[in-house]
Amino acid sequence: MSITVIFFLGLIVAMIGVIPPGLLNMTAARISLKEGAARGIMFSTGVCIVVYIQTYLAAIFARYLSSHPDIVEILRRVAFVIFVLITIYFLVLASKEEEIKKETEIKSKHGRLLHGMLLSALNIFPIPYQAYMTITLVSFGWMDFQKLSIVTYVTGAATGTFVMLYFYIFFFDKIKDRSFTSQKSMNLSIGVITGIVALITFINIIRDF
Repeated sequence: MSITVIFFLGLIVAMIGVIPPGLLNMTAARISLKEGAARGIMFSTGVCIVVYIQTYLAAIFARYLSSHPDIVEILRRVAFVIFVLITIYFLVLASKEEEIKKETEIKSKHGRLLHGMLLSALNIFPIPYQAYMTITLVSFGWMDFQKLSIVTYVTGAATGTFVMLYFYIFFFDKIKDRSFTSQKSMNLSIGVITGIVALITFINIIRDF
């Protein structure tokens, strides 16, 4: 498979994972709105540094799992159940209107870089998400576990994350109304994404029968 295609696969998969309004993208948007775009970009850069590392670790983990198909099959079924439960959980929470706001005073650009790295490190969802998506892409023959493919995919994933954070930074004025930034909307969006992943997992389980 062409490295260009693999790059864009990583970019698209990462963008899908960051589309729902969440802690990282909304923080980037708020920093940009209050402190300027430069600080928002610096925060986003810190996020993407950690995302690169997380995605690389996920790909290595996926490569290990690919040589143990029996474990992969078990994990697929466990992942399906987990994603279904998470989907139900967030869809139920979406019925609540509680708003969660957290303000952090950080003035320097380097501080915002570290701030982005810290928040991204606390968000471990990309590791299982990217590990599963990598295995899925390999199973469809769209990429392999060669070093060049992994590095290309990881670079695409980091780029896709930055693109979505960049979108939130510079188009925040278009999505800053309450319907997009409320905790209810965030929970609903996360529920939809995990529901889609659960559906993909279910299709893979059926395909292997």
